[in-house]
Amino acid sequence: MKKCPPPVLLVAILYLATGAIGLVSHLIHFKPQRPFDDSIVWISLVSLVAIVSGAYILRAGNWARWLAMAWIAFHVVLSAFHSRSELLVHSLLCVAIAYFLFNLRANQYFRATEKPAT
Repeated sequence: MKKCPPPVLLVAILYLATGAIGLVSHLIHFKPQRPFDDSIVWISLVSLVAIVSGAYILRAGNWARWLAMAWIAFHVVLSAFHSRSELLVHSLLCVAIAYFLFNLRANQYFRATEKPAT
């Protein structure tokens, strides 16, 4: 197994941290009397997707980098309904993450674990 390129490692850590912080920060506000207030279930699922994506990027799961791109693209779409600065930040993050996960070294890293076609 090849060593994870530093930019890919950075993205994986970013996803793990973002997912964990998001999950904890939203679950702090969980109230058992009203479990579905503020869409806590959906927000928690989105945070879990980030955690899963980050973990499997570290394991060179090709599907995980696509999941990571879908996750950040989802946030770009959501931020379009918020401020322009939020849209700009998420858009720039999306471009940077795409570059880090799909450059030549990243492609070699993710391809190293694929099974040959028969």
